[in-house]
Amino acid sequence: MEYIKKYTAKEEHINLQGNIDGLYVPYYLADCRQSFIHDVLKFDIEEEARNGIGMVLSKYNIDIFRTLKGGSKFSVSCTVSIDRNTPTLLYFKQAVTLRGKLTTRGLFSWTCRPTNGGRSFLPPSLSKQLDRLY
Repeated sequence: MEYIKKYTAKEEHINLQGNIDGLYVPYYLADCRQSFIHDVLKFDIEEEARNGIGMVLSKYNIDIFRTLKGGSKFSVSCTVSIDRNTPTLLYFKQAVTLRGKLTTRGLFSWTCRPTNGGRSFLPPSLSKQLDRLY
């Protein structure tokens, strides 16, 4: 399932050249990803952390093909897949598009770990939601 969220570039994210500063591109990707995790996967990161389960980033790659200008209205998409070789690892594939053209692509690897330490795992509630998507 592809989840899409629309944004307008925030003025405070614009650099002296009139573009979204490269440091803020991950901000929009993270905002969309967190909404996807909450709205689609029904996983409340804050509540789960209080219950001893941390959802953690393990690796990411971002490719920026075009810069976004101040005031740009753009979309960020997010999909999730499971690594079949490492079933405790989730891949979030994301893209930023402006007027139908790809500006940014990102791949983020995530897993869950007990907040007091321990091995990676996927909680049953999260596994159930992922099964529903596949």
